[in-house]
Amino acid sequence: MTATEAPTTAREYAPTERTVPTRSRERASYDRELVHSILDETYLCHLGFVRDGAPVVLPTLYGRIGERLYVHGSTGSRPLRAAGRGEDAPGLPVCLTVTHVDGLVLAKSAFHHSINYRSVVVHGTAHQVTDPEELRTALDALVDHVVPGRAADSRPGNAKELAATAVLRIDLAEVSAKVRTGGPNDEPEDAALPHWAGVVPVRRGYGAPVPAADQPASLPLPGYLAALQETPC
Repeated sequence: MTATEAPTTAREYAPTERTVPTRSRERASYDRELVHSILDETYLCHLGFVRDGAPVVLPTLYGRIGERLYVHGSTGSRPLRAAGRGEDAPGLPVCLTVTHVDGLVLAKSAFHHSINYRSVVVHGTAHQVTDPEELRTALDALVDHVVPGRAADSRPGNAKELAATAVLRIDLAEVSAKVRTGGPNDEPEDAALPHWAGVVPVRRGYGAPVPAADQPASLPLPGYLAALQETPC
């Protein structure tokens, strides 16, 4: 299967022992469309794995192509070395998470304070991408995942740069989403307390692009960057 091909899939991911939460199970979802929408709305993930018997969690960029995530790294990074290289490499067991904070939930009591959020947790085995065609496709996807349209408007990596860049591939198979919405869940006896309660929405956005110091003044702002300012991040 190539990087651009997507397997035939059901509407939902199958729940597993690792993807069923022990608390607030009603907030869990295995809906494929919901999972994809949460993943596609941002580009920063946290990649967890075990190294020398101790847990390690690293923030890094990712991109999605169909039912695969591609995670960026350098050839000397710990997860890349641990995953091994080549088709016969065992890969690296990982847990990848993505979270959006949508609101601060302020309750009458300190105990019931919370946040509104959307999150995805992916369990799987990460493998290093070694096929040159898949690697280039994955790198383009990573660039476009951060700024849609940017891959076609930049110089592709040369041989030296590609040799110093590595990408991990993780199949979306053991996946769950979790979502909280709505206001605080205060106790009925706290309703009359003189404390403000409600939700403070969290909004994120992009500022105006700042050109590089050596940028020619005559070079116009690309349309995809102008559109980016209207897009939540």
